[in-house]
Amino acid sequence: MARRRTCIQMNARLPRWWPLTLGLLAAGGLAAEAPRQVSIHDPAMAKEGDTYYLFSTGPGITMYRSKDMRQWERQGRVFPGEPAWARQVAKGFDGHIWAPDIIRRDGTYFLYYAVSAFGKNTSAIGVTTNRTLDPASPEYRWEDRGIVLQSIPNRDLWNAIDPSVVVDDHGTPWMSFGSFWAGLKLVKLDASGTALAQPQEWYSIAKRERPVFLDDREPGPAELEAPFIFKKGGYYYLFVSWGKCCLGVRSTYRIVVGRAREVRGPYLDKEGRNLAEGGGSLLLGGNAQWSGLGSCSAYTFDGRDYLVFHAYEAADNGMQKLKIAEITWDAEQWPVVDPGVLQTYRSELVR
Repeated sequence: MARRRTCIQMNARLPRWWPLTLGLLAAGGLAAEAPRQVSIHDPAMAKEGDTYYLFSTGPGITMYRSKDMRQWERQGRVFPGEPAWARQVAKGFDGHIWAPDIIRRDGTYFLYYAVSAFGKNTSAIGVTTNRTLDPASPEYRWEDRGIVLQSIPNRDLWNAIDPSVVVDDHGTPWMSFGSFWAGLKLVKLDASGTALAQPQEWYSIAKRERPVFLDDREPGPAELEAPFIFKKGGYYYLFVSWGKCCLGVRSTYRIVVGRAREVRGPYLDKEGRNLAEGGGSLLLGGNAQWSGLGSCSAYTFDGRDYLVFHAYEAADNGMQKLKIAEITWDAEQWPVVDPGVLQTYRSELVR
């Protein structure tokens, strides 16, 4: 998600609508615009019928659609304005809604999202619902269901951003979330998917080291966020972004993974280390061409598994770009992503 961080402390996704690079046609010296890729933070995706829909951090939650996962057309925004409660939670809210996550249950789409302020855990996770993702349908109407979870400075040592919801084998929805502070959490939702289950049931699923005497209001140095749980076979796979996002060519974002037999965890990496004790096996990291990548989500479409994320392109001054990679599985049932996809997958923004 997420999909929201200050440049240094990483608690805010930065809305960057940077100028596009123009090239010169060698033959005539005439200026021509290069094919535009989708510039995006914290992508989440769903498929309805033969159409893919993409949601991202941005004013009102930015929305796109595609028939092939390569050519994308803008579809406006989910919120024409902003959630009615947003500025009550975060006085510094600037209209950019962070790190959406989308699932479909019982014929309804649930789009979770976060509202926050830079460098603080004055944050909340909300949810809006719709019967369809097709704006041309007479049933298309987003209905905001309000706050699911809120974090308050000096009360909570976690940050209510970067939501991701998974449904377990018993049909129970669970929401993972978090960024920096004391790590990433998992909490059970009620049957409606719009509120916490009672009595509440919470777990810590991933942590990195944080000094014990650090001021509770500070994000701290524990660089992790954007959990996403993906069920495959007999495992729940937990993808986590380590490092710093939103710094362009100086971004250090990368994706690590662990897995568990039960949704509650514990999530262990390939060496058996618990992600709640600093563990995590590297799935995909940056390189000279793509300085950082992360805030991923994972899906199965038509029998194939995909990882969806953003990456920072060094050749374009660190501009964030959409990436979609097929996930394969090794003999031990661990996910594998070919790093070559950073060069071979190029989205195109259709005008």
